[in-house]
Amino acid sequence: MEGDPSPVGQDWSLHEAVAVAGALAVDPLVGLSPMVAVRRRAEYGPNELRSVETRPWWRRFLGQFQSSLIYLLVGAVIVALAAWWIEGSGGWPVDALVIAAVLLLNATLGFVQESKAANAVAALGRMTAVMSSVLRDGRRQRIPSAELVPGDLLLLDEGDAVGADARLLAAAALRVQEASLTGESEPVLKDPAPLGAPAPVADQTSMVFKGTAVVQGSGRAIVTATGMASEMGAIAKLIDSTREEPTPLQTEVARIGRMLGVAVVVIALIVVATILALSEIGDIGDVAAVLLLAVSLAVAAVPGRR
Repeated sequence: MEGDPSPVGQDWSLHEAVAVAGALAVDPLVGLSPMVAVRRRAEYGPNELRSVETRPWWRRFLGQFQSSLIYLLVGAVIVALAAWWIEGSGGWPVDALVIAAVLLLNATLGFVQESKAANAVAALGRMTAVMSSVLRDGRRQRIPSAELVPGDLLLLDEGDAVGADARLLAAAALRVQEASLTGESEPVLKDPAPLGAPAPVADQTSMVFKGTAVVQGSGRAIVTATGMASEMGAIAKLIDSTREEPTPLQTEVARIGRMLGVAVVVIALIVVATILALSEIGDIGDVAAVLLLAVSLAVAAVPGRR
């Protein structure tokens, strides 16, 4: 019984526990051997839900510049550089450098805050890593749930988190809290007897599922699905396929930002046009001064980062 599993069907709740053990090539009294467990983990992968693909650091940094008001400040840098070049007085373009420094500081602060949040989530995930008790080669072992493979003999006791989907072999007053999976608030009494007909997950009393918790009793079960193949993995796939829409608040903030950017540009253009029309422009230095005034108006209208 050490070979690769040959499933008898996807709905394990309908089959006798002995038939499930045979299909998954495991001795219900001994469990898998370490060698078979290693081979199956290489075949099925770790018992983990697929995490959201993280963006490279440079893309996260550039993402800090994706704002209409930031675009306005970038435009102000370009105008300030043009004014410095027109003026031709030598030295450094102080105005452009100051605005660019503010942009970089703003992006750096946002990047650091985002990185800290991501690191905190990752640390929390490591702290809450689930351990599972299994029977391998006839010996009880405590292993990270990420190392569970189909065919593993899972030993369940009160207070344990269920590390993978599994078909019950035996149960003694076993009650499992499945609210995280089914929304059912009351613990479900489990029974290793096979079901007579297909049933929804909430009514599959002969199964236990990844992400649930044992609140009473004890049991023994054969792991039938891990990772993204589990019922919790199916939910994760649905979440992945759902398009994330901006919240009403985010939409409104973006709209106000665009309106403010357009208003600032219009006001700056009107002011510059009025000055050019009513003032006597004597030389190129006067044009540079007007351009710097437009830059000052744009920068003053941009709200600071809070």
